[in-house]
Amino acid sequence: MAFYKDLLGLKVNPARPTDKLPYRGAWLWVGSEMIHLMELPNPDPLTGRPEHGGRDRHTCIAIKDVSKLKEIFDKTGIKYTLSKSGRPAIFARDPDENALEFTQV
Repeated sequence: MAFYKDLLGLKVNPARPTDKLPYRGAWLWVGSEMIHLMELPNPDPLTGRPEHGGRDRHTCIAIKDVSKLKEIFDKTGIKYTLSKSGRPAIFARDPDENALEFTQV
C-alpha cells in the first residue's frame, strides 16, 4: 500500500467493501478507474523474471508526465527501465515484483 498510496499517490476508494472478502486488499483510484490490490500468495516467481517489465506480464497506467515519475523513482531508489521503442513510457515493479508500465498520454 505504501508504494501505491504514498509513492504513486493513489487514493483508496472507501466505498468498496474490504471486510466481505476472505483476504486483505484495497481498491485504489487510478483516474476514473480502479485497481484492486489483493493480498494473496504470489503465483509468480520472485526471481528469474525479465529485468524490463515490458517483457513480462504487466499492467499499464496512463499518466500525464513520465519525467515527473522518473524523478520520483530516482529520488526514492525505485529501479525502472524506459520503453525500448523510445516512446515516453517507464516500467517498474512494485514491492511484490508485479510489473507496471506508466505511459505518457
